[in-house]
Amino acid sequence: MSISWLCASVVRMSDRILPEQLPKQRAEVIARTAVIGGLVNLGLSATKVGAGILWHSQALVADGIHSFSDLLSDALVWYVGRHAAQAPDLEHPYGHGRYETLATLVLGILLLAVAGGIGWDAGERLFAPDELLRPELPALVVALVSILTKEWLYWWTLGYARRIRSNLLRANAWHHRSDAVSSVVVLVGIGGTLVGLPYLDAVAAVIIAGMIGRMAWKLGRQSIQELVDTGLEAERLTAIEETIGSVGGVRDIHMLRTRRHGWQASVDVHVLVDPRVSVSEGHMIALLVENRLKSRIDEITDVTVHIDPEDDEADPASIELPTRAEALTRLGQLWERVPEATRRQRTILHYLNGRIDVEVYFPLAVCTGECSRAEDIRDRLQSALAADPVFDQVFVYFG
Repeated sequence: MSISWLCASVVRMSDRILPEQLPKQRAEVIARTAVIGGLVNLGLSATKVGAGILWHSQALVADGIHSFSDLLSDALVWYVGRHAAQAPDLEHPYGHGRYETLATLVLGILLLAVAGGIGWDAGERLFAPDELLRPELPALVVALVSILTKEWLYWWTLGYARRIRSNLLRANAWHHRSDAVSSVVVLVGIGGTLVGLPYLDAVAAVIIAGMIGRMAWKLGRQSIQELVDTGLEAERLTAIEETIGSVGGVRDIHMLRTRRHGWQASVDVHVLVDPRVSVSEGHMIALLVENRLKSRIDEITDVTVHIDPEDDEADPASIELPTRAEALTRLGQLWERVPEATRRQRTILHYLNGRIDVEVYFPLAVCTGECSRAEDIRDRLQSALAADPVFDQVFVYFG
């Protein structure tokens, strides 16, 4: 495998897959990285365990077990990737992304068990000097090869994780990186033992166990947070707010809620607009908010926008007010003594501030061209509304 081929691979990985291509390519990409990563980890695991036994390095054996846990994680990634990439269905309307979350949690538990076993064994050897192993020089070479191989595998897997926005692949990449770092610790431990510090190899094994445990805790914690619908990070929320605010017609936002499901994220938000915009304009604003969030913020794939004419967190609720049919019946009764009211062509209701504003449209002939006549009609309509407290202002239009 040439250096030029590796460089070309990195360049190709840096090309971002378009959102519409993700459902089609996720399973293929995850399967490819898992298979190649598994083959590499299988070779490294066998080599390090064998070399550790042959050349008496407990830390190298522990590192080989760590590589074997990477192999298990690759198998888990391959299996889960095939299921998580499935399209939404009736039983899973939000898709199957949380298969990745659950698999990551399982991976964290497995890593925690591995860390406990390695740490326990190394700790016992530290308190039994006769059982300490004396590594030989070839073990040092194997550790160096492991560092270089795992560091390349980390960057290779991370490149694909970024392309398809997969937290599971990202976690697996860091699993590779932790193996590379643990091999550095092994290198130090073996080197120290070779210069006359026999306990350093066991100390290195304990440190590796701690590193694996830390990674297990991090993966498990993130997965649990996602499973209990923890929202997106503060910086992502800021980006969402700025994106929504950039849409024309948006006055403010509130009740912003987010959650993750695998590589995807959902957003629910209330958007405040001019209280007298039409239904179609409010709908268009909602569509613009949805499309802009999906196009500008990678992980967002589902957006629900609630258009508010007023801040329903601060202003009185209008749910106790009469519906349109009942309100029109009341208006008809209130305006029985206003003859012009029978000629109204259109009535628009605005439910604002806990009351109802009324817009009434008349044909131009009702006004007969006199401004005083129009004002008289408006005043009589407004006066009649005083008998019913649910109504506030009336606005009259002729045309």
